[in-house]
Amino acid sequence: MSGDCDLCEAAPLTPRLDQGPSYWIAECESCGVPMVVWRVHDADPPGAVRVALWHRLARVANQAYGPGRWHIDDHLRTIPDHYHAHARPTSSRWEGAGADR
Repeated sequence: MSGDCDLCEAAPLTPRLDQGPSYWIAECESCGVPMVVWRVHDADPPGAVRVALWHRLARVANQAYGPGRWHIDDHLRTIPDHYHAHARPTSSRWEGAGADR
């Protein structure tokens, strides 16, 4: 945990949509889309952890946008040292800007 990392602080600034021991999902304060955050202060989780986080995010994104109407963007722009991923609607201006999975 980093003392100056907003994601480590995990202050509930927007409603929590899901959470567990290794992650939390909330609306991104900046862009308003569902975002999963790994609770470990590290930008590069192991592959199995990353996939598990995406599965959790997928459940929320499917409810928000419908299956197949969103993509995962895990390009770390604003907070580059703590892994998080956004579920962006396919009609979003961010489409193609991150990792489509």
